[in-house]
Amino acid sequence: MGNASQLRPVTTGRRFALDGEAGVVARCRDLTREALHDWFPLDGPDAAVAAGDVLLLVSEVVTNACRHGGFPYELELARGPGRIWVQVSDTSALRPRPLGPHRASRSSGHGLYLLERLSADWGWARHGTGKTVWFAVDIPE
Repeated sequence: MGNASQLRPVTTGRRFALDGEAGVVARCRDLTREALHDWFPLDGPDAAVAAGDVLLLVSEVVTNACRHGGFPYELELARGPGRIWVQVSDTSALRPRPLGPHRASRSSGHGLYLLERLSADWGWARHGTGKTVWFAVDIPE
């Protein structure tokens, strides 16, 4: 996967420190929802679907960081023309990988599959003792 900083012409951004508190997934979703509403006109059906995809992917990436990454410590959101980038940094340097073939009947294990299906692009980068998982979603303007 590519380097997020090379892929994103950022026009504005927000960065939030996370402290591993209970409810971190909902907090990240709320922060992302607020940014989406501030940055994009979400009045068309395509934009509303894209915003829903972003919120679902935030939930999946932060949940994966909680379950497999030690804990998430930073959420970064960036806006470019018609696109939002989301980065979640956690304390594990382990590469994100599926737990096996995707099976819709499972109660978990859908995060990376959803990243592949719903994002315009995604990737990860190791840094120090942790990593950052990022994704981009196109938002119709």
